[in-house]
Amino acid sequence: MTAKRILILSGRGRYEDPWHDHAATSHGVAVVLDGLGPVEVRGLFRDALDDLDSVGLLVVNGGAGRRDADFDGSDDDWLGFHVRLADWARAGGAVLGLHQAANVFNDAPDWESVLGGRWISGESMHPPIGAARFDLAEGHPVTDGLPTVDAFDERYCNLRVAPGSRVLGTTPDDDGDAHPVLWVNEAHGGRSIYSGLGHDVRSFASESHRELLRRSASWLLS
Repeated sequence: MTAKRILILSGRGRYEDPWHDHAATSHGVAVVLDGLGPVEVRGLFRDALDDLDSVGLLVVNGGAGRRDADFDGSDDDWLGFHVRLADWARAGGAVLGLHQAANVFNDAPDWESVLGGRWISGESMHPPIGAARFDLAEGHPVTDGLPTVDAFDERYCNLRVAPGSRVLGTTPDDDGDAHPVLWVNEAHGGRSIYSGLGHDVRSFASESHRELLRRSASWLLS
């Protein structure tokens, strides 16, 4: 049986910013997922999903950048890209959103329902980057037997989680309050996982984070 293709979309243009090295982190993800199937990394161009029907897992690793029609196309120019992604996901596609995926595709109202939540401007935040702990829940193949992930990373807080999403992981803020940072969403018709980890390559030095990535991808591909 031919292994399913894994396509990693790496932030660029309107979906990148000066604080995240999406090229480096996308490469890091590709290394971790190697062995689960053929892995390809592509920049977030408008034609990146032209062969989406042959993809078994779509990994989204982009953010919020410069939304300027003269720079990288208008919202209307990108409409076909977003419709294709949403239709594919709702028809049973598998999506793994990483870190800034909660803050990407602000021009696509369907993205939140596919991902199962998002970053809310003016509410969501993160304490300073540093050694961080992410507490995982039992009762799901992605997290069973993996109680925590320890990594050098940002701790995203105050994300909006859709009612149909199942939270599998939280992280404490500086006051000790727990915030959802890992969830599974199947309410839209496909399978999606969002993980708030992965600010930069230092996060992927954590074996427990690499294990979480492999488990997430394996479950989505199953």
